[in-house]
Amino acid sequence: MKQNGDKLRTPLGNDIIAGIIGYFTTVYIVVVNGSILSEAGISLEAGMMATIMASFVGTMIMGFYGKLPLILFPGMGINALFAYSIVGNNGFTFQEGLAVVLVAGIIFLLTAFSKLGVILKDAIPDSLKHGITVGLGFFLILIGLESSGLITSGESTIIQIGDFTSTTVIVSLITLFIAIFLFVKNVPANFLITMVVGTLLATLFGIPEAEMAPFRVNMDELLFFPSFTAIGEFSFWLAVFPLALILIFENMGILSGQLQMLDRDNSYNRAYRVTALSATASAFFGTSPTVSGAENAAVIASGGKTGKAAITAGILFLATIVIIPWISIVPNSAISPILIIVGFLMAQNIRHLPLRNLPESIPALLIVVMIPFTYSIGDGMAFGFISYPIVKAALGKQKELTTPLIAISLLFLLSFILKIVGL
Repeated sequence: MKQNGDKLRTPLGNDIIAGIIGYFTTVYIVVVNGSILSEAGISLEAGMMATIMASFVGTMIMGFYGKLPLILFPGMGINALFAYSIVGNNGFTFQEGLAVVLVAGIIFLLTAFSKLGVILKDAIPDSLKHGITVGLGFFLILIGLESSGLITSGESTIIQIGDFTSTTVIVSLITLFIAIFLFVKNVPANFLITMVVGTLLATLFGIPEAEMAPFRVNMDELLFFPSFTAIGEFSFWLAVFPLALILIFENMGILSGQLQMLDRDNSYNRAYRVTALSATASAFFGTSPTVSGAENAAVIASGGKTGKAAITAGILFLATIVIIPWISIVPNSAISPILIIVGFLMAQNIRHLPLRNLPESIPALLIVVMIPFTYSIGDGMAFGFISYPIVKAALGKQKELTTPLIAISLLFLLSFILKIVGL
């Protein structure tokens, strides 16, 4: 019996099973990212198609070239930066926002194929890197609470608790508690189950937010062309800058941890380059950049060892196209709990901040607070990067400041000065 069992559990079989599990763990991103992209000016269906195609292509490259069991898909937090800050706050069109993604991706590529990545990695303090992640987490929590109706704009306060007599709010709250239960119980594909249960509850209570309609694939929704009409504006480069930083530092951290789990540290350069290529290509598929998501831990834990797991997941992502008419009816009440929990996952990085040393942690805490409170990831980052040299100067530790960090801080300061003078 043992020998038969060993024959059945071949490496190929393990990889295929791990790829299937990875797909069901990450497929929620099709609806969630599509919903966020729709806030930036395209249809929900186009956003879902963009998510599918970018995930399919990036994951297949990782499987065939990277030879690693890692799924690439649009990153949470980065998609919020794209939709709400790059496109929303800057007033760029969707295609102009994609140009920002493309340029940031090219910078990412430069770091992947040169020593620039190591220079930047060493130049930025870990506290600021963790502050960005935590700030993005709280931003996602805020967006999730707002889209669910659990918080709203107040009459005498900035925000207040939502209307708990509203059916939509009640369903959102029930779905959130279900999502939390499934997550803490570590139920496989808990995000996917949350979406299904949340959609059924919304339908039961009579609050569907969309109707299923025939899905038509238009060529302009398969391939996008970034617009560089704003490239001469300073705001364009101020949008490129934080996106490039986040792509570089987030992928460095995620890939290092995942390759340690796989005991494949020697594959870091290849994986990093694949991630950079996929993130850059995302601009042409019409979505925010892809990353190697934290959910890949499920793929690794399920026995995924080689690129065959990624290829399996990539094929399944492509097959998701046929069910777009059904998944397009998923309401905000079923999506917002996922945003909130993902926000919690990102916010837990606050434990890495030197909270016992308040002067050292103040710049990072400014990022954490100002990203959600300004509703701008770029502005939130600016507060932290500008204050860091000030704190170091006050402590008489100017020698700890690197030239790249000073340059980054001055660029953020210049952006504030230009806003003050109205440019």
